[in-house]
Amino acid sequence: MTLPAPSDHGHSSAVEASLPKRGLPILRLLTWLLGGFLALVAVAGIGIAAGWIYYHPSFEAEKGVVYGVRKGKDLTFDVVRPAKPNGLGIVYFTSGGWRSGGPGSFNSLILAPLLRRGYTIFPVYHVSQPEATIKEIVSDSHRAIRFIRTHAADYGVDPDRLGLTGGSAGGHLSLMIATRGGPGDPAAPDEIDRASSAVQAVAIFYPVTDFLDLGDSTENPGNAGPPLGFRAALEQDPVDLATWPETGRELSPLHQLSTHLPPTLIYHGDADGLVPLDQSRRFEAKASELGHDVKVVVHRGGDHGWRTQLLDLIQFGRWFDTHLRAGK
Repeated sequence: MTLPAPSDHGHSSAVEASLPKRGLPILRLLTWLLGGFLALVAVAGIGIAAGWIYYHPSFEAEKGVVYGVRKGKDLTFDVVRPAKPNGLGIVYFTSGGWRSGGPGSFNSLILAPLLRRGYTIFPVYHVSQPEATIKEIVSDSHRAIRFIRTHAADYGVDPDRLGLTGGSAGGHLSLMIATRGGPGDPAAPDEIDRASSAVQAVAIFYPVTDFLDLGDSTENPGNAGPPLGFRAALEQDPVDLATWPETGRELSPLHQLSTHLPPTLIYHGDADGLVPLDQSRRFEAKASELGHDVKVVVHRGGDHGWRTQLLDLIQFGRWFDTHLRAGK
């Protein structure tokens, strides 16, 4: 009797039956991973959309309001009104290297965190150096504050609650107002010149505070003279070391500190080679000795500007909320 040949039919069926049991966990894992990835993409998309919306608030802009004349050119500012104004104003000195744009050249992304909180923003423009000296620019900055205060009712803001912001040269101009702003000349024929240029709060980035001690700045000539790239703007072209100390002191906020200074917030990078952190640190130390409210926040690794400054402006808004909105 011949035995039938062995058959693998039953074995194959058993293997095939086991495949779904082995494949199902893998399929579930792949499905879970795909779902997680799609969820992350969705969250990221929502975050990007929310960020875009936040930094593109609705506003109205009145451009090119003339507040004075310098070198035959109009001095102007814009009035940027948020959708829901809170009745408070912030002056924004649009100055870098003491050079300025013109009407409408403000960056709405920079203003967004303040507009979102209801602040009416006044981007202020000036005649750029070296056509105008820094001393003249400082004078025109006082004029801008006086003009805005005189016409505050027209802009829907409280004349006694004005803030200041800016960066670098704009920060320097802000501190020159913060330290030297005050009553106008009551006998002046122009009502603008009779108004005060004082402000009530300041939040700025990496300002120049002391022209007489530039420290490790790349602008330091090494002989206690004026900064290398701004001699004409400082009326030091050619350099006159005999007159420079007086001019440098007059234009240095550190040397203009007195009994009055509004609450001041300064953000400064510790890797800034143009305006070293020491500029803000020494200003903070001297101001604190005089009993003033000055806070320096150090951005680790930050040079003369960094990518996350837009987020820091949210903190500026909170600073202004604390020091301008109190009592409203």
